[in-house]
Amino acid sequence: MANQSSAPKGAATGEAAVDEKILREMYRNVYATRQFELTCVTLYRQGLIRGYFHPYLGEEAIAAGACAAIGRDDYIVSTHRGHGHCISKGADLKLMMAEIVGRATGYCKGRGGSMHISSKLDNNLGANGIVGAGIPIATGAGLGIRVKGSRQVVIAFFSDGASNNGVFAESINLASVFQLPVIYMLENNHYAVSTPVECSAGDCNLANRGPAYGVPGVCIDGNDAEEVYLTTKQAVERARRGEGPTLIEAKTYRHGGHHVNDPGLYMDQEALASWKARDPVNLLRAKINDVSVKQIEAKVDAEVAEAVEFAKNSPEPSVEEFLASIADD
Repeated sequence: MANQSSAPKGAATGEAAVDEKILREMYRNVYATRQFELTCVTLYRQGLIRGYFHPYLGEEAIAAGACAAIGRDDYIVSTHRGHGHCISKGADLKLMMAEIVGRATGYCKGRGGSMHISSKLDNNLGANGIVGAGIPIATGAGLGIRVKGSRQVVIAFFSDGASNNGVFAESINLASVFQLPVIYMLENNHYAVSTPVECSAGDCNLANRGPAYGVPGVCIDGNDAEEVYLTTKQAVERARRGEGPTLIEAKTYRHGGHHVNDPGLYMDQEALASWKARDPVNLLRAKINDVSVKQIEAKVDAEVAEAVEFAKNSPEPSVEEFLASIADD
């Protein structure tokens, strides 16, 4: 694996090629995430999205590969940069767009916005505006699965910055002690807001933290959806056998600043160009035949356009309904 300032060349997994159907599914999700977010940036500039918006641009392969390796009955816990996780877990783009635009037809009735989408239907336990806060939620879900005795697993998505929070150490230690079926998916995009990982970690290969807690730690190319899928699949199979958690560090790189209003001037431009040359959308597109690619992209483009119209034409949340829900609680 390459150093922190340059893009990795990719690593062999030692497994057979991924089935074409799964490749198409993953491509649909990386492309849908890319187009959905680019559209949202435009809507944000038009004043239709309130609050912050944290793009997942450049990191799409992690969500697509990881979610392709689990079933609908399995759980995920997301982050403030969670649109790709939500889409890859099966979310309806119309309900997502309505939520982000703050309309009553959204997943959370327009009350959660970009950073707090959740979906019980998809077993998406939610995004979170607090860095690292999803890690103990995922660990608790893993404990619940263990108590129930089911074969479900949980994927906890979190960042390199979140891995320096105390809840990471507490959670992964607990998961190790009780052999919980949790896959800790560390999305190392090299920056905690504007702080480079080299300035916040003594060992920049964060997967090395796993063995300290008796948990396997694997470092992979987060821009390669196929590698993410195969690695996650192995971790999922291990968890279903009752062998406990796995820490996967997926190295990637943001395509811009921390949020849509951050120009990212602090970012290493040479490193950024190197990673953009290995854009996860382009890497996966090259593995699928042109006919399938065109069909997938045309369908997604139509879905995104439909989602925008649905959101724009949806009603604003009702103040009366909101106050009534508080009274009911």
